[in-house]
Amino acid sequence: MADSAPRRRFLLRLLFLLVALDLVAVAAFFSLSSRESRALGGRVADCLSRLQAGAILETDLTLVSVDGLSEKLAGRSVSLRWQSPDKLLLQTRLDEEDIVAGRDGDRIWIHLPKKPFAVIGDASVPRFAGDPASIEPTRLPDFAPPVSSLQALLLPFLVEASTRTGAAEEAPWTRVSPNWIGRALFDLPDFRLDIRTKEGGIHDLRIATEKGQGILLQVDRFAFRSPADSSPAPSWSPPEDAAASAERVALSHLVRCAKVLRSRLGAKTPALPPATGRKEVVATSGKGRLELHDGVRVLFLEGEPEEMGRQQGELLRDEVRSVGERIVYGVGVGSSFPKGRWFFGEIEEAQSRIQPFVSDAHLREMDALAAAAGLHPQEVRLANFFPELFHCSGFALHGSATRDGRIYHGRILDYIRGAGLEDNAVVAVCRPAGGNAWVNVSYAGFIGSVTAMNEKQLAIGEMGGRGEGNWDGKPMAQLVREVMEQCDTIDEAVEWMRKGPRTCEYYYVISDAKSGRAVGIKATPDLFETVWSGESHPQLPDPVADTVLLSAGDRYTELVKRVKAGLGDFDADSARELMTRPVCMTSNIQSVLFAPDTLDFWVANADSENVASHTRYTPFNLAELLGQTVPTPATP
Repeated sequence: MADSAPRRRFLLRLLFLLVALDLVAVAAFFSLSSRESRALGGRVADCLSRLQAGAILETDLTLVSVDGLSEKLAGRSVSLRWQSPDKLLLQTRLDEEDIVAGRDGDRIWIHLPKKPFAVIGDASVPRFAGDPASIEPTRLPDFAPPVSSLQALLLPFLVEASTRTGAAEEAPWTRVSPNWIGRALFDLPDFRLDIRTKEGGIHDLRIATEKGQGILLQVDRFAFRSPADSSPAPSWSPPEDAAASAERVALSHLVRCAKVLRSRLGAKTPALPPATGRKEVVATSGKGRLELHDGVRVLFLEGEPEEMGRQQGELLRDEVRSVGERIVYGVGVGSSFPKGRWFFGEIEEAQSRIQPFVSDAHLREMDALAAAAGLHPQEVRLANFFPELFHCSGFALHGSATRDGRIYHGRILDYIRGAGLEDNAVVAVCRPAGGNAWVNVSYAGFIGSVTAMNEKQLAIGEMGGRGEGNWDGKPMAQLVREVMEQCDTIDEAVEWMRKGPRTCEYYYVISDAKSGRAVGIKATPDLFETVWSGESHPQLPDPVADTVLLSAGDRYTELVKRVKAGLGDFDADSARELMTRPVCMTSNIQSVLFAPDTLDFWVANADSENVASHTRYTPFNLAELLGQTVPTPATP
């Protein structure tokens, strides 16, 4: 009995301590959390328990706005059904077209009933038709809830939540953001979520991500279907008629497309800072090197095709891979759905017809580039066919049209601004074995050209037209490169392009400082027309002396108006001003002015806020980049 009293006192003290700790925990729970955060934690925990029990989430929402997405997506409604871990059904409507997509286990499918067009992603399908061994094992991750049970339990401690009242007639907003505990101990991203509930149970959600991206959603319905519900559950498979006619494609293509599109949401291309003249060598590879000139990549390539390909692949490995992903899988695969034709089937068919006309040297350079960048050869080859789709404007002014009689050759590239090409812009200074040295104003991974000038004072720019599908000829971008490497005069360039064979419909402006001449060219597989300075054409009805002006519609009208207004007084500065809106389009990603007399050129690339013609131009001189003497212009 003597021992029992101390034991009882010990147990009472222990009980008191546990109660005290309990009270401390309760006090901490209330002091370190708010009423709103505790209510939010309760709702999240309830949703999580339902999902874990096999319930189907059914939600209908409206995408009011998302930074980085096309404006035409604003106001679109989306119906979503989700059952953890691997079932999804999504329905929406875009450009008068119904789109239905789903996942059932490791199978993804997309169906456009109106086209009709359907694809089913299959992990057993090769990535490239020409390489049966190019099967890429692809395992889709489970659709797990965004928070774990533990995180849901701790949620009130990890976030701050407070109610903010607006106008008297508006429902109050509840703002949620991570607190110092969530950021410091659980590494929560720096987000901000505003929620309000309106009449009829409709919720508005405003989300600001740590990257500054803003998302505004209206949730019209948010409910759970119990597994015991007797009403028909959603079908996770495509409709029978769609499944029967669907094209089976490599699952990895669809997965890569989704990753690229997700990565572009809210992506920003920063503006270049004011120029300071800073130049630095970033890396070297054999005879090649990569420099930065006031923030612009300048790539020096030299040697045989294999050497030049390897140099670019090594020096711009990340940029080459980025362009390949964004162009082939983002833009390419993404284009399948509005077209109603599977991109890889279409471009591989085009490649089979174009490839016999591509020089062996260019193919070897592409393959060496792919190997150095860690890509499949087909990825680089297919990406290099994309310039076939560029659409643009261009002009050349000379003689009496300019203040000093020199040639000013402008080139405006209007093409898929915002897809990420502008993030990987490069000025490539090329010294091929057995050809002229030249500069290619381009993008990482492209070995052909649409904007170029060579050491012989010959400059060229391309404008795309119609005729897509006429692929039995030499690719336009390879043809432009051959002109740069093989031609010394404008007459040689015209004859080189005339002999073909050519693809599709393209327009070109070529200028030659040695002869003081310029020419516009319209070329199709069967037609080749030239328009020399001051000449008219049915598509160019308003000629101006000593100029070649190529554009279309209102842009051509505005370009002619501007040139007439400044005729005889143009210099480099005023010639660059000719390329501003509305002569350039809102898709303008690159603008370049060449001055072949001195081999000067100025390069501008678009950023997230401005088209290229409205951004900073960076000056270069091809002779200086080549270590040569700058040409002395002839006296006018």
